[in-house]
Amino acid sequence: MLAHKSIPSPSHNLSCEPLFDTSPKHIRLGSNYHLQRRCGLSSGPKQTLALSRRSIEVCCSSTSSPGVLTSEQASVYNEPGDKLGVLLLNLGGPDKLEDVQPFLYNLFADPDIIRLPRLFRFLQKPLARLISTLRAPKSSEGYAAIGGGSPLRKITDEQAAALAKELERKGLPAKIYVGMRYWYPFTEEAIDKVKADGINRLVILPLYPQFSISTSGSSLRLLESIFRRDEYLLNMKHTVIPSWYHRKGYVKSMSNLIKNELLKFEKPEEAHIFFSAHGVPVSYVEKAGDPYKDEMEECVDFIMKDLRQEGVICEHTLAYQSRVGPVEWLRPYTDQTIKDLGERGIKSLLVVPISFVSEHIETLEEMDMEYRELAEESGITNWRRVPALGCEPTFIADLADAVIESLPFVGPLSAHQVCS
Repeated sequence: MLAHKSIPSPSHNLSCEPLFDTSPKHIRLGSNYHLQRRCGLSSGPKQTLALSRRSIEVCCSSTSSPGVLTSEQASVYNEPGDKLGVLLLNLGGPDKLEDVQPFLYNLFADPDIIRLPRLFRFLQKPLARLISTLRAPKSSEGYAAIGGGSPLRKITDEQAAALAKELERKGLPAKIYVGMRYWYPFTEEAIDKVKADGINRLVILPLYPQFSISTSGSSLRLLESIFRRDEYLLNMKHTVIPSWYHRKGYVKSMSNLIKNELLKFEKPEEAHIFFSAHGVPVSYVEKAGDPYKDEMEECVDFIMKDLRQEGVICEHTLAYQSRVGPVEWLRPYTDQTIKDLGERGIKSLLVVPISFVSEHIETLEEMDMEYRELAEESGITNWRRVPALGCEPTFIADLADAVIESLPFVGPLSAHQVCS
């Protein structure tokens, strides 16, 4: 089961009744308070999400699994007339080079990516247009180096097909939808398909193992705005799986990929395991209460614990990549850490893209090209990179189990409850 995340009581009054199912494992869209707390968007004092380490460890060590449903179990999850859907949320990426600038505009126009003070929010779109125009040439070079566009859509579609097949095998047929935040198919397009297909039970599954304001949070904020404007969606039963980095199947999948790559070194025991995660500004964590840093550190701990149980004794490091602009981002930075490891005399480095489940620009170009070149310049002679999870069978099976386990938490959100 997903880990218990306790939510502190509100420190200020709200103008309406909270709309979320406040179950510790799953959430439903609609509560201003609950969504703001989850997304780090509260206008009040800094709020944080308290993580129950004990419950997370229990969920990761459990050997129980939904497995294949019996016909009786499936009938409980599939009531007469039910149409189950699963909405996969992801970032999106430009399909071709001419898409790069408009994709970047969509990215930087998101107030969860560039967080301007309230008085300056009217500058959001002009600033996004300026930044996207300035960054487009360099970004285009990166996309050109990996084939002229992002493979993210193709891989996410493959993951959706694999998940549908696995759910069918487990006795729970469902339609899978893909909604991208910044490029096609946009989240709005996916929701239109959900409605057209008459889906009345929806599991919302962001493809980000760890929660952050700038990833899952942004997508969930967008979904809430869509739900609030649509009576069909307000009355549709749904639930959200906010993060799943602690799940046993995910941890085991990552552990297996790392072990497989370690064996390709001449001396695996001398390799240094280097987890590189996408960074976020420090202010997201310290001022907005983003749980990303805590979840990332716990995620790495879970994976290393599993590896040690398998006899892996390598040292490891966690660092953060892809910072943008003059603000301070989470440290240590990936580029500087690579230099530091080289100075320490590390010769064999195994890089793990810990916040990514699909290959894209940050793995194929930033890691495989820029950071590899930096490592070689720093004296690291043996470089390998763990592939992103993609459609790795244990990972897909675990996502299917997560969907099945979420179904008891699927519930309606009545229109009369919504704040005007």
